[in-house]
Formats: sequence, C-alpha cells, structure tokens
Amino acid sequence: LIERPRHIEIQVLADEHGHCVSLGERDCSVQRRHQKVIEEAPSAVVSDDLRRRMGEAAVRLAQSAAYTNAGTIEFLLDEEQNFYFLEMNTRLQVEHPVTELVTGYDLVHLQIRIAAGEPLPFAQDDIHLRGHAIECRVYAEDPANGFMPSPGRITRLLQPGGPGIREDCGIYEGWVVPMDYDPMLSKLIAFAPTREMAIARMLRALDEYVIGGIRTNLGLFRRILRYPDF
Repeated sequence: LIERPRHIEIQVLADEHGHCVSLGERDCSVQRRHQKVIEEAPSAVVSDDLRRRMGEAAVRLAQSAAYTNAGTIEFLLDEEQNFYFLEMNTRLQVEHPVTELVTGYDLVHLQIRIAAGEPLPFAQDDIHLRGHAIECRVYAEDPANGFMPSPGRITRLLQPGGPGIREDCGIYEGWVVPMDYDPMLSKLIAFAPTREMAIARMLRALDEYVIGGIRTNLGLFRRILRYPDF
C-alpha cells in the first residue's frame, strides 16, 4: 500500500545515435477519474538528488528498449521519496508545454529533428531548469455533476493573455463542442520565476477566461489553486 502517493513523470528524448537525456519531472498528481487535470514542472516535492536519480532510471529504461523519440516514464512517488515504475508513454504528452517552459527547449521541434536522423543538439549537463510552470486542462464538462461532458455551442469566448501566459487551443466562438471525442477545449499554461508567482498568474488568467454556452471546469481550477493543501 502506497499512502499519499504522487504521480511524477520524467520527460526523455532519445536520438538514433545512442544519446538519451532526461528533461526533469512533471508533477501530475491532481487528477479526476485517474486522468490528469493539472500538471506542474518542477514538482514541489522533488529534490535535486531525487530528480537526478529518477532521471537516470528513466534514461536507463529508455535505452534498454533502444527507444528513440520523445517519451515519458511515469512513476508513483511515496512519502519516503521511493519511486515505482508505472508505464512509459511513447509519444509527446498533453502536458509537454510545462517542460518546454522550464527547460527552454521546443520538444516538437526536437522530435522532428530526431525523426530526421539528427543527433540531439545538447547533452544531459546542458539541461538546467528555470522557473515554474503550471498547466490546466480546460474541459467541456460539469464538475458538479460527476464531470459529465458538456457538449454544445460556444456562445462567448474571452481568452486570457499577458505575461507568462500560454494557451494551446483550437476553439472559437460559435464552435460546437461534439459528443464524440475527449472534452478537452484547451491547455492553459502559466510560467513564472517561482511556484507562488505561477499560481498567481494562473489565477489571474482563469479569472479572465470566459467560455459561454457550455459548462467547463474553470471554476474547479480556481478552487484548487486557492486550496491551502495545493
């Protein structure tokens, strides 16, 4: 039994020339129905030593499978800082923007270079984390009703911006959210020098974000980010 576990994952990149690096961790512990809704980089509970050990384990795993491409090694972390392998996702993940912001590397661009047969343009010692990034997955769903999907027409859309705010989305005013697919509407990311500043920027952005005509989880994020345990 693992009490109070955290879901920590390590981003790796591996080229076709035998080079593999880890780009730090993401904390994906805030979930609903075993699906991530908030992701952070770096984790508030991972020390430099633990980051190094988890990164080395992730690289060994990827190399043992002769893996190439971007990939994510997922772990459970217990209260005593022991970590346990869960799975490997052999693709780029929804939460990759938080890693891009704290490392300064464009993971999509690097994927393309790897696929073209190029070697990684940097080594492990060149990777340094800076600042803190938080991502919220904005869904068309009703948290007050068991997170039921909320399809329908978006009648009003006011999107946030400003310093440290990034939004990856494909929605627009008048678009009809279908019932057939995952209800994700966008990814809202806040980046700042510290975790406290990133939370403040995210809260400001969430207060600016208006999606009319359907129900969303924007209000849930406001409550989570203001919750003392978070």
